[in-house]
Amino acid sequence: MKNKSFFPVRYQMVGGTFMLALIVLFDRVLISVAKDPVSETLDLSDNEMGWVLAIFALGYALFQTPAGMMADKFGARKTLTIVVSLWSIFTAMTGAAFNFISMLIIRFLFGAGEAGAFPGMARAIYKWIPIGERGLVNGINFSGGRIGAAIALPIVAWLIEVTSWQQSFLILGILGILWALAWYFWFCDNPEDHFAMSNEEVAHIKATTQQEDTTEEKQKISFSKMFKSKNMGLLMAQYFCSNFTFFFALTWLFPHIKSTYNLDVVEAGFYSSAPLIFGAFGNWFSGWLVDRIYKTGKWSLSRKVPAIIGFSLAAIGIFGSIYMTEINGAIIFISMAVFGADMTLSPSWSTCVDIGKEHSGAVSGTMNMAGNLGSFLTALAFPYLVSFTGSVTPFFILAAVLNTLAILFWMNIKSDTVLNINK
Repeated sequence: MKNKSFFPVRYQMVGGTFMLALIVLFDRVLISVAKDPVSETLDLSDNEMGWVLAIFALGYALFQTPAGMMADKFGARKTLTIVVSLWSIFTAMTGAAFNFISMLIIRFLFGAGEAGAFPGMARAIYKWIPIGERGLVNGINFSGGRIGAAIALPIVAWLIEVTSWQQSFLILGILGILWALAWYFWFCDNPEDHFAMSNEEVAHIKATTQQEDTTEEKQKISFSKMFKSKNMGLLMAQYFCSNFTFFFALTWLFPHIKSTYNLDVVEAGFYSSAPLIFGAFGNWFSGWLVDRIYKTGKWSLSRKVPAIIGFSLAAIGIFGSIYMTEINGAIIFISMAVFGADMTLSPSWSTCVDIGKEHSGAVSGTMNMAGNLGSFLTALAFPYLVSFTGSVTPFFILAAVLNTLAILFWMNIKSDTVLNINK
């Protein structure tokens, strides 16, 4: 009999996915910090840089559902090893871009490779994490991304200054490859197959998760049923709204405050990191709240309440930032908005695992696809709206309206009803 671990092995797995989320956002935010030197080297306008930022989100969005299906079919071990290796290669290759078109191609492929990250994590969570712990685990994972991005902003700004933007992409690509190798040799798709997993922990996991029925042949997913589902449609719509707000913090916030408040690159990096730190707090708080409410026996409310609170804060924060005339006030309100937007992640991904069950990878990937279409539009909407109107106000009003609509979407989501999407 295997001995009980002092620290549960499933939490060690969460440590690994936390580190992956940190790397994901570290890689993703680099292009925002490198905007000025990249634009100068490749002779790109702000609108062209908008396409460079957006094309990543498009590739990321379009490959979410296929990546989720891959995770469901092959498991999180192989899927995450492959996708992390692929996007790390394209991260390193970003430094080799020599014009606008080559940068677009590399960024699109980079986004397509990164698409499997969170659906792969969702699959691992479905197999390893009890229902009552999924809220906090999702909160921890997504906070890793926010912490990674927050750390990245000042560090990458410094790294670019001491090396070059090209070498910075190479260094981050190497880090991703190292994580992929460590994951492949440590993780197992089935908890009972892990060398360090005790019989007691295996029994606990099996008793508290939604186990697949291994006596029946696994059913294929029906995409027509999935996309016709009102529940799925609402889940996709609210995530579109969430990402529209958050992706601004990853893309245009840094150059926006740098030019608006006449900051140097390192100052802009520190100020831009504050909303992302608050995003991490939002993930932790929301994850705790999801599990806290669930333990009272209110499954649906445990997903619904944190999301509604989050979108309310996001709408207030993004709208309030319009009226701030100095950097500290603007960052406070934007931090509130990102805190709120990130409160929506844990209930969203927990709901995907709950209603998707054995199709949790495909369901979460499809939701994330819709969300990243929001990211795609954010990256373009900001520069084009500023170009057309001469002001950032229309963009922020649009973001506030979307957050308000998302509250209505969540009022109608049924997170305790499993999707009937088998063929």
